[in-house]
Amino acid sequence: MIDIHSHILPYMDDGAKDWAMAIAMAKQAQADGIRYIVATPHHRNGRYINESFKVLEMVDLMNSKLKELDLNITIFPGQEIRVHDDLLRHFEDGEIQSLHDSRCMLLELPSSGIPSTMEDIIHELSLMNIQVIIAHPERNAEIARDPNRLERLIELGALAQLTAQSVTGETGGKLQRLSLDLCKKNLIHFIATDAHDLERRPFQLSRSYQVIEKKLGPEMVNYLKNNAKKLVDNLEITTNEIVKGGFPRNNFAKALSGMFRTIK
Repeated sequence: MIDIHSHILPYMDDGAKDWAMAIAMAKQAQADGIRYIVATPHHRNGRYINESFKVLEMVDLMNSKLKELDLNITIFPGQEIRVHDDLLRHFEDGEIQSLHDSRCMLLELPSSGIPSTMEDIIHELSLMNIQVIIAHPERNAEIARDPNRLERLIELGALAQLTAQSVTGETGGKLQRLSLDLCKKNLIHFIATDAHDLERRPFQLSRSYQVIEKKLGPEMVNYLKNNAKKLVDNLEITTNEIVKGGFPRNNFAKALSGMFRTIK
């Protein structure tokens, strides 16, 4: 399996706190069946700044350590980039990078809503041959309140990635139902762990695929896994036709407001 969103690199953000934890997380990922991991430390989220050159250096060092330990895991470079006003300039300056030198870039929305500049950012990056992947849209209050907001961004060319724990229900049944509804509408293109540690937010990708297979069928599992493979191979990502309408009218945003405050 391939995990396109993780915080396995140590000393960079609120993920692995040191090399011992990073190596332990790699072993956990390997035990779960994960073979390739894209390291995506937070960047420009108001707390952490992890420029591209720094990520590349740490990925090289991590891969060297994994090789010495004979672990069958390969780390690829990336960033989880918070949407901010200077994003396009920072990309042109080389501060920001895509996932594993693919044409896909992982962007994080504020938990409270969708910035007014988001549609323009998707458009401008597309002109630079970069396709936006929206990280964990199920944890965005505006999308939870009105999933059609995500539909609009997908129609403009963005892709979306769910968090594995949202799919399995470990962060609550309502969040799980929203996540599965987004999948049913073909608004989701990837599942990833967003792993930060060994217990609270671990590498646990296989269970999410098991839930997807049980709830939505093996075809959806194959679709999501194939998209992850295409990303690391820098191939065009498959998108299915969006299923219009029919979202439940539950006030997800109100029910999930506590989760949005605690899940960063």
